[in-house]
This record gives sequence, structure tokens and C-alpha cells, in this order.
Amino acid sequence: MMHGSLLLLLLVGLGLLILGMPRVGLWPRYRAWREARRRQRHEDALKHILERALDNRKPTLASLAQALGLSLEEARELVRALVQRGWVRIGGQGRLDLSESGRARALNLLRAHRLWERYLTDEAHWPLRDVHHAAHEHEHRLNPDDVARLAARLGFPATDPHGDPIPDERGRVPRRDSIPLTQWPVGTVGRIVHLEDEPPNLLDQLLDLGLQLGMQVEVMDRFPRGVVLRTPNGVVQVEHRLAENVCLAPIHEEPASPTEDEGAVPLSEWPEGQEAEIVRLDEHLQGLTRRRLLDLGFTPGARVTPVLKPVFQDPRAYRIRGTLIALRRDQAQHIWVRPVSSTPVPASSETKAEPTTTARRPG
Repeated sequence: MMHGSLLLLLLVGLGLLILGMPRVGLWPRYRAWREARRRQRHEDALKHILERALDNRKPTLASLAQALGLSLEEARELVRALVQRGWVRIGGQGRLDLSESGRARALNLLRAHRLWERYLTDEAHWPLRDVHHAAHEHEHRLNPDDVARLAARLGFPATDPHGDPIPDERGRVPRRDSIPLTQWPVGTVGRIVHLEDEPPNLLDQLLDLGLQLGMQVEVMDRFPRGVVLRTPNGVVQVEHRLAENVCLAPIHEEPASPTEDEGAVPLSEWPEGQEAEIVRLDEHLQGLTRRRLLDLGFTPGARVTPVLKPVFQDPRAYRIRGTLIALRRDQAQHIWVRPVSSTPVPASSETKAEPTTTARRPG
């Protein structure tokens, strides 16, 4: 009997130890998890208010509830907590405004999110359709010093892979001058400068249509349910609900043909052994990745020839400026080329690389 009581006491003591042990016990771990969730919800709310304000849309209790999947009562409790911490003020007509400290937190979060999306596409080579959710999970783990180091590593890119401007280290957000595809004039060529990443299923449909950042397109016709769009890959119909998620900007230099990209294809699709002329690099390529390709000689007007396709087709070798360069398919598909012609490619602001003599491969 005594042994049974002793064993029971030992088991109870062991259980309490497991539950309450600092840092590794179940109860401290549960409290840390609950605190992390609370902090993440607060930060998500701050970022929502900032993004609405940057898009010239009024942040309200209703918009916050919809964005975070909360009831109005839950959203009201959340706003009350943010007001108590001095991060949010309630303005006229229910508008939610960020205080100076709240805006600073939201800007760091937004910068972290968009830089991490840039990292996942440029350095980790993730598909565009997968980066938003992953960045949303990771953004809460980065402090301002982490974000500053990430920006430097990426070469201080101006936009994320969807075309959204990335705040700089001083919290300044570049203005994006663009027009929704639904309002773009018929018969006018424009460049895609933004693909909305929410909701994700609409982004998937835009990508399935072959639309990508930096592509030059022309609105051929508009009908009640959408628009007819001419792209370098052919003519596509874009439903109105999808077209609302695409923004275009004017092309400052007047193209020689209906679109500068006419006759151009991705370098990854160019036939082996045939010389091509580089038209441009996608705007999708920014920061360090773009700089590497430019340094290797992949500049507008340069001539390039695919010379070797390995058994597994990746990477592939290209001859450019007297050098063999190996590129992965996900790199080559963002370099647009066309048949060599006597018409020179318009001067580019991209830095010309000097000819090299040794074979290299970009990182």
C-alpha cells in the first residue's frame, strides 16, 4: 500500500515537472504558443490597416474582420487591444488609423513579407503561386535587423514578385502608378506591373493564362464579362473578376511594332544551335539575381546561342560574348529573345557587361 502511494506521488511529481518545467514544460510551451498567436494576430491587423491605407481604401472594422476571418465581435476585441497598446486610433466614420509606433511595426512587417517573397522566388526558386503563404508565416519571425540584412543580400529590390513596392529602411513606400486592366483603353499597349496575390485561387488562374510581371500586352476588345488580351504567347480572354487583379502601366518608349515583345520568346524555349538577340529581361528579375545576369552579359542587344542541352535538360549551356554560361530553366525563361535582325535593340539603361573568356554559372 505504501509502495503504491509512493509511486503515485512520484508520478504526480513527474507530471507536474513535465507540465511546469521552464521553457520545455508543456504549460510554458502552451503559453508561448498562445502568446505567439496573439502577437501574430495583432501584427496581421496592423499590416491590414497599412495595406488598405496604401491602396487608398478605408480600413474599417468590417474590412479587418473579413481579412482575418473574424466575427465583428472578435475584430472589435482585437481593435480594442491595439488601441490599448497605442498602435491604432479610431477616426471618423469608423476609420482605423495607425499611430506612429503602430505604423513602424506594420511597415517592418510589410517589408519583411515582400522581401521574403522576393527571396523565395529569386534565391530559393519557388513558384510564384506558393510564395505568399510561406512569406506570411515567416514575416513574424524577422526583426528589423534581420530585414535589413535580407534587403542587402537581395540587392535592395524595389518591388516584390507580384509588383508591390517594398518599403525602404526609412519606411518610405514608393508610389505605384498603374491602371487596372478593366480600365485600360482598347487598342493600347501596356506593361503588366502588378498581379494581385490575394485571393490565391485568382492568382493561380492568372498564371495559368500565361500572364506574368513585366509582360507587354494589348487590350484588343472589351466585353461585358471581361477583356480580350493579346500577349506574346497569343490571344487570351480574361474574365472581369480576374482582370480586376491585374494592373498595367504605360510604356514610355514607343515600341516599333504593336508590342516590343512581338516575335520574342523565352530563351529557355529557343532552339539549340540558333543565334538569338536579347530583347529584355523580365521586370520579375530584380536585385542580386538581375545583377548577376547582367554581369554575365545577358543585356539587351547581346547575342546568345543555346549550345548544349544535357540529358535532364537543366541546366542548359548558352554561348554569349565568347563564353559558355550555364543557366537553369527558371532563369532562362525570364530572358526574352528574338531572331537576329539588322534592327538594333533600343538603348537600355541596363549596364553593359564586358566580354569574358571563362565559363561561368550564376548562383
